[in-house]
Amino acid sequence: MSQPQTLTITARGDRELVITRRFNAPRQMVFEAHTRPELIKRWMTGPENWTLPICEIDLRAGGKGRYVWRNTQSGADMGMTATYLEVDAPRRIVHQEMFDEDWTDGGTEITTTFVEEGGTTRMEMVLRCTSSQARDTILKSPMSDGMEQGYARLDRQLAERKAA
Repeated sequence: MSQPQTLTITARGDRELVITRRFNAPRQMVFEAHTRPELIKRWMTGPENWTLPICEIDLRAGGKGRYVWRNTQSGADMGMTATYLEVDAPRRIVHQEMFDEDWTDGGTEITTTFVEEGGTTRMEMVLRCTSSQARDTILKSPMSDGMEQGYARLDRQLAERKAA
């Protein structure tokens, strides 16, 4: 059994956040888990009591994505639209994100890279915010907790897929 992986988030410059995470699975498998709606719906649900009932992805430059998370206790929804700028499968995705209730002050541009290293995959996401204030708002949010809970679910699913 491999060691548990953890999410790291660091500020870079005045407008960027760098998020890294290692997965004990090959790059192609990790890339698919980040780009296939039927797989994403199983792990990218955020914290407890949230689901992802809507996940639509047109994975091509100029394509759109739509994600809607739902709180099972309150019934509240949180929606986000993505626009894909660049797709180099299974290495890199560049996209813009805009939440329906924009708490990021104009959205973010995210560059995600997947690098395979000895059977594991290192994922790096660089979030470019519109301002240092927007970056700081994201840093202060509970986003990292929800992301790590989702990635822990993904770790379990990747282990199951590798064992199959």
